[in-house]
Amino acid sequence: MRWSEPVVLAAFAVAALVVSMACTAWAIAYARRRGMLDQPGERRSHATATPRGGGVGIAVALLLAMCLLGGWVDAGWWPIAGGLLLVAGVGWGDDHRPLPIALRLGAHALAGVALAWGLHLQDAGLPAVLAALVLVPVLVNAWNFMDGIDGLATSQALLCAAALASLLGGGWQVLGVALAGACLGFLPFNLPTARIFLGDVGSGALGYGMAAMLGGAIATLPAATWPLVLLPPMAMLGDSGLTLCWRVATGQRWWEPHVQHLFQRSSRRWGHRWVTTAYAVWTCVAIGIMLRAHGMRMPGTLLVAAVMAAAWLAAWTWMHRRSDTTTEGFGT
Repeated sequence: MRWSEPVVLAAFAVAALVVSMACTAWAIAYARRRGMLDQPGERRSHATATPRGGGVGIAVALLLAMCLLGGWVDAGWWPIAGGLLLVAGVGWGDDHRPLPIALRLGAHALAGVALAWGLHLQDAGLPAVLAALVLVPVLVNAWNFMDGIDGLATSQALLCAAALASLLGGGWQVLGVALAGACLGFLPFNLPTARIFLGDVGSGALGYGMAAMLGGAIATLPAATWPLVLLPPMAMLGDSGLTLCWRVATGQRWWEPHVQHLFQRSSRRWGHRWVTTAYAVWTCVAIGIMLRAHGMRMPGTLLVAAVMAAAWLAAWTWMHRRSDTTTEGFGT
């Protein structure tokens, strides 16, 4: 079987979409029955009590895709699937009852080891193996931090997965289309006004899936392309990273919930729908630049990535200063 054949990729995408939709519909009823509701408050960006944990469908769809790849393609997919199960399992538990932060961070670190081991079994080089140890905790937490308004985290994962899948081949391309399909299955339930939130199970699955995709890119693409594959998730990494640095620099309790991310501050002025759309436009532009620059040599790709990073920093700084800092009037 040739995994790059359109019919195979389409089958994985449709299957992931169906699994995600079915599990999300089940999760809405389950969350209401178990009282798994996110209540509105001054540190929240929504106005009504909303079920959480809907991202379990994304986690299940990704896990099934990884298990199929483990059985049909390469045994190295089994530890990668184990890492996803660990991240999603801890997130699912945290959606039911808050877990200690040390437990969650420890699970993320172990999941990074699982991804690194899976890449090693697939004969990935040392850069990809080492990168996996960092990518998993960084991206899992970045997607968790950025899961604060309707549709944002899922739409960003959808765009990033589709973009990276267009550059990759084999099992990594299959994983990308499965992730995109799972996001498509969840989005109708999460677009403004959301009927259910991802929860930690969903944001963790998305972050881990993106870490796996980037690890696969580093393992299989030329080194000159590595800076470019960071362009699609730049909005997620940039907002979460810069906000974290700003809170640390200003002496705030950075580990506590807050509404100071750029997307949160902007949503109070313009609403969830417009902010999610604006982030999607930025990411589409970044994807276009990545595809256009693909094939350039290392000095050129580094320059492209540096220019995009500088543009995001300038935009973040300007918008951060202009955005409203009140905690009232959440938009949808």
